[in-house]
Amino acid sequence: MGLDKILSVAGKPGLYKLITQTRSGFVAESLLDGKRVSVGLRSNVSVLSEIAIYTLEEELPLRDVFLKIQVKEKGNKTSVSHKDEKIKMEEYFFEILPNYDEDKVYASDIKKIIQWYNILLENGITDFDEKKSEPEAVSEEE
Repeated sequence: MGLDKILSVAGKPGLYKLITQTRSGFVAESLLDGKRVSVGLRSNVSVLSEIAIYTLEEELPLRDVFLKIQVKEKGNKTSVSHKDEKIKMEEYFFEILPNYDEDKVYASDIKKIIQWYNILLENGITDFDEKKSEPEAVSEEE
């Protein structure tokens, strides 16, 4: 499952897997406890594949940040917790992404990224490589 089916719902903890769309919104399943929730169209929802992190040069897709964490941690959970002190999380994030924009990326963002990575890992969602998760474009040149 790719990040295009994983959601963050404002006001609700953790991440959600998109199950189905309804007339009034959609149904999602929590990756924390497996409970299903109905989310209305007025809710503030973010799809993980659409989120990017500000760096000094560009906006880096969240999938690339997760990939950098995965490489650093050798596929394991992060060495810092989302409950650790702000300075410890910022130092960790600086190791992952040394050129992140400290004026635009807040400690709360770093906390979410660390928490989300660990939730995805616990649920077996570890394929962050864009090339593998998206179908290849076929071009015929003769």
